[in-house]
Order: sequence, then C-alpha cells, then structure tokens
Amino acid sequence: MPDMKPIRIIRNLPSKHSAPACALTIGNFDGVHRGHQTMLAQVVNAARQRGLTPSVMTFEPHPKAFFAKLLGKPQMAPLRINGLRDKLTGITATGIEQIVLLRFNKAMASMSPESFVQDLLVGQLNVRWLIVGADFRYGNARSGNVETLRKASIQHGFELVVLEDVQDISGERISSSNLRLALSCADMPAARSLLGRPYRISGHVLHGRKLGRTLGFPTLNVRVPSNCAIRFGIYVVQVHGLGPEPLPGIASLGTRPTVGSSTEVLLETHILDASINAYGKLVQIDILQHVRDEEKFPDLPTLTAAMQQDRMHAVEYFAQHGLQKYAESD
Repeated sequence: MPDMKPIRIIRNLPSKHSAPACALTIGNFDGVHRGHQTMLAQVVNAARQRGLTPSVMTFEPHPKAFFAKLLGKPQMAPLRINGLRDKLTGITATGIEQIVLLRFNKAMASMSPESFVQDLLVGQLNVRWLIVGADFRYGNARSGNVETLRKASIQHGFELVVLEDVQDISGERISSSNLRLALSCADMPAARSLLGRPYRISGHVLHGRKLGRTLGFPTLNVRVPSNCAIRFGIYVVQVHGLGPEPLPGIASLGTRPTVGSSTEVLLETHILDASINAYGKLVQIDILQHVRDEEKFPDLPTLTAAMQQDRMHAVEYFAQHGLQKYAESD
C-alpha cells in the first residue's frame, strides 16, 4: 500500500481554499474494483512524476440513481456495491490524497460540458492531468465525450489520457456491472477476482434485539444499505478491527424473516470461539464464502438447528483454509 498522507475531502465547490494543481480522474468508483485500481494507480504515478496532488472526483448519489428517482422509477437505480465509507476507503488506499465528493443534483445534471471543464475542472480544481475511461460522458444530457474533452484539454492546456477497458485473464471486462452480477449470485470467488481482495462491508457495531445471545449465538450487528448488491444469505466471514488478527465468523445478511417483519438490512456476525463486547466499534467484515440463502423457518428451534449447522460449516472452512491474511495488505 502507498504511504498514506492526510486526505483532503472537498464537498462543495467553489472551495474556501485554493486548490493545488492536481492529477484527476472522475467516476463513481462503486466497488473500487481492479479496473478502478488501475486507473487510480495511474493518477498517483502521474501526480508523483509531475509534482501534482493525486485526486478523484466522485458523486453522491450515483447519477443513475438521481435520474431514476427523477423519473419516479427508483427501482431502476443500480444496486450499491459499497457504502460511502467503504468507497472512500478503497479510493484512498491506492494513494489518492484529495477526493472531490460532489452532490449529484439538478444543477450538476444541467451543467454544460463546456462549463464542467472550464469552471469546475480548470477554474476550481486546477486540473493539469486528467485520465478517463473510453466511454466517459459528462455535462447536460451526457453530451460531452472523449472527443470534446480532448479538444478542451488542448484549449485549456491540461494533459488527457484515455484508458481502455481493463480485462481479466479470460478477456472479460472488469466492471461494476459484472461485480454487481457476481454479488447478486453470491459468487464470492468471482467477486474477489474482480476486486483483487475479499468483498468487504464495514460499519459501527449496533445494539440489536440480542435474540442471538439468547439462542447461544451472540452477534455483532452492522447496518447495511437496503439497496446493497450482495445477495441475502449466510456467509463465512472474517472480522477486522477487534484485535491484531482477523477473527473467524459466520454471518447472516438480510432482514431476519423468521423473527420479525423489519425491512432494515443487517449483517449479523457470530464470531467463532470468542466473546467480545464490540458495541460502537468500527469493524470491517470480509465476506469469504456463501453458505446458503436467507430463509424463513417455522420456529426458533428449527432456526437454531440451522445456525448450528452454519457454524460447523464455518469451523470446517477455517480448518481447511485458515484466516485470509492477504486481506491485511489491501
């Protein structure tokens, strides 16, 4: 991992402070997969060579989610691979030192391509080097593209690099869409291949109903966005943030249909062979293997028996595979 420097997050433009000359890339970066990592590494390298600040511009909400809501079809919004915390953590882990986190709203959507470049990129962010994907579109009605951006780079005097798709060893494009598909199928090996690391969910441990404790399975509960991309179900996991080593566990992701009718999505993690008071702590949970889908059981004894089987599955998994130490070097 590159040496970490203090991260500057700009949430509003114009900023109160003058922007340092920067190398920049622009995108949603949901998942921060290996394609994103390749682009971000180029930003960091270009910035280092030119004495610039390595920077990212990204948006909340996802522009497609904004337009889906505007059209009254929120179900058309893309499912989220990461919450905001995990997205920003993934970006900064590559050596990025400045994140321009802008709210995607009507004003942003209606900005002309010329204004986007002249006012935002050049005037406010002092961009000297820019990298985008070959399918990059920007400005009102997505009317700006790589060709208009190339002309603008000549006009305003910044370098432009266009990155072609990053592919896996089989020639398949590495994309957020393919990652969402892998997660929706609970194909964790495919997700790990696209990410270059285990799929991870982080959050602060919440107080729950403590039902698991009464059943002999105390859990660490972390809230997950209701539109998360990963399939609901039972997973073998490991937990970071509670000690020097990751801890093995078994987790349930979903809405707990056997014990209530809540729509709140939780990741409930039972740590194997350890009892830890973790309330309020920030934990990172690596999702290693799908065990089974979430299901509604007829009663608590049946649920408890299934939980016992899930726990044994996790014990056998870690006996065979051990803890995944590679995750610590993300």
